[in-house]
Amino acid sequence: MGRPVLAAGDAATDSGAANRSGAISPIASSAPISICHCSSASAWSIAAAGWVSGGIGQAYHRAAVFAAIVYNRGKTSPEVDVPENEVVERERMEYDVVIVGAGPSGLSASIRLKQLAAEAGREISVCVVEKGSEVGAHILSGAVFEPRALNELLPDWKEKGAPLNTPAIEDRFLLLSERKAWRLPTPPQMHNHGNYIISLGNLCRWLATQAEELGVEIYPGFAAAEVLYDETDRVVGVATGDMGIGKDGQPTANYTPGVELRGRETLFAEGARGSLTKTLVERFHLRADCDPQTYAIGIKELWEIDPEQHRPGLVVHTVGWPLDNRTYGGSFLYHLEGNQVSVGFVIGLDYDNPYLSPFEEFQRFKTHPAIRHFFEGGRRVAYGARALNEGGFQSIPRMDLPGGALTGCAAGFVNVPKIKGSHTAMKSGMVAAEAIFARLSGNETASARAELERSWVWDELYRVRNIRPSFRLGMWAGLAYSALDTYVFRGRAPWTFHNHSDYDQLARKDAMPPIRYPRPDGKISFDRLTSVSFSFTNHDEGQPAHLKLRDPEKAISINYRLYDSPEQRYCPAGVYEIVDDGQSGGKRLQINAQNCVHCKTCDIKDPGQNIDWVVPEGGGGPNYPNM
Repeated sequence: MGRPVLAAGDAATDSGAANRSGAISPIASSAPISICHCSSASAWSIAAAGWVSGGIGQAYHRAAVFAAIVYNRGKTSPEVDVPENEVVERERMEYDVVIVGAGPSGLSASIRLKQLAAEAGREISVCVVEKGSEVGAHILSGAVFEPRALNELLPDWKEKGAPLNTPAIEDRFLLLSERKAWRLPTPPQMHNHGNYIISLGNLCRWLATQAEELGVEIYPGFAAAEVLYDETDRVVGVATGDMGIGKDGQPTANYTPGVELRGRETLFAEGARGSLTKTLVERFHLRADCDPQTYAIGIKELWEIDPEQHRPGLVVHTVGWPLDNRTYGGSFLYHLEGNQVSVGFVIGLDYDNPYLSPFEEFQRFKTHPAIRHFFEGGRRVAYGARALNEGGFQSIPRMDLPGGALTGCAAGFVNVPKIKGSHTAMKSGMVAAEAIFARLSGNETASARAELERSWVWDELYRVRNIRPSFRLGMWAGLAYSALDTYVFRGRAPWTFHNHSDYDQLARKDAMPPIRYPRPDGKISFDRLTSVSFSFTNHDEGQPAHLKLRDPEKAISINYRLYDSPEQRYCPAGVYEIVDDGQSGGKRLQINAQNCVHCKTCDIKDPGQNIDWVVPEGGGGPNYPNM
């Protein structure tokens, strides 16, 4: 299976990278078929769930179809000849609601739908499809979690054993220079009393068990690759990607066509910059009446540290060094249970210097005297990266579309000043579920957007709408305005700042100074390819690349010549590499797609919007343990 590719000049180690596949358990002749999000789930549990959602025979058939696809994975794949006129039929499965993405929003929506059906004395069939090898495999967040939405969704979450184990007990907000740190007053939005330091991946795994107990069918390891429409242009579901396609696009011996998951309503909860959401936004003009979405890249590591340095419940955020005054960003350091610390760095993708490397800025940050001591004597256990929404209130699109809706980070509800988005994502999934259930009950005008506007999410995002855009003026001006907006206007200023796209903010290389980064020490700071091995990323090397160049010539004529190929630096996984072209004597862009951790930064930041991220085969990508 695919391992990280060594870029020129890199010496990568592979410690901790054994058993990368994270694959769903293979079929054993004497055991039930394991196809759900956890190893204890079996086809029989899905069939039992199906008994209440449409008949045990139908549910068992669905389970068998997915199990057969899982069984074919990992086999040798010689190419085979498929007659051009041969039509391979896709299996079709019918549901009331299909949900794309098993993150906090999608899972909350599935639970809320089942709750509403039970309250109404009705049956409703709900399916969640997830591209990660298991629920939580692609989930990455800080995370300090505000339980407000969870309290509403599952008030007895403590009794049910939700993995909220470490209350936040102390906040520190630091301003860093290269050698010093000053403690600043903690902004009120960043006070974390009543919140918990968690692994969001583990919370999603737990939410999945709650959903399954209610009868939701969850199929991890299957990537939704296509939106299905009827003759009236109404969304009628999604199709998972074909399996067993070779690098040349031809079927191999274990070719299996995708499965059509048809729903009366389809909810898209793919997360930030979802590949299907992109097509829906364009097709239905969902952003016609709002600002462009803006993003940041968040890079995170999980460490086990010296118990002497561990402070369970401590929450640290920093601004300033190593970033310059023009670049928005900062760090987080959260002390969980078990001598574990989550540390990460977030950089707004509207930065202007093409020589900036978010990965290298993160590694440099960890060497600061006020930070380094936490990690001395410890060991890194996991690494990952993900793009996140920063547009806030001004960038909320129309959520409703014929036959479905957007929710969660697919639409964008991160509260940037709070440095939180899971609680708003969950609530958005819940209100979308309520709108969809109303539509299924005969109210065709029910609107997810209208339900959201009546919820606390709307007011929460409105009150902080001007804070992130104010940092376009620089860090000091942004901090000053944020204090004014918070303490004087209290979020009710009689104006609204606006957002811009990220991709068109890069300056040309000759207008910006190069940045020289220090070599990693291998103890606190690390190189990129060694880091990728700690994401446990895996892609089948035989499949077509899922990173597409719309015009390959632009990779050199524009990106390389005008911007010194910034994709070499903004990618946190060493996917993009400029190498010598032996045929032309010039340069060419090499794409190491098997390294990709699915952060989507390239799709967002490419200055010509020439890179298109699409889903690879289901089950590929990172396998985050408890990020």
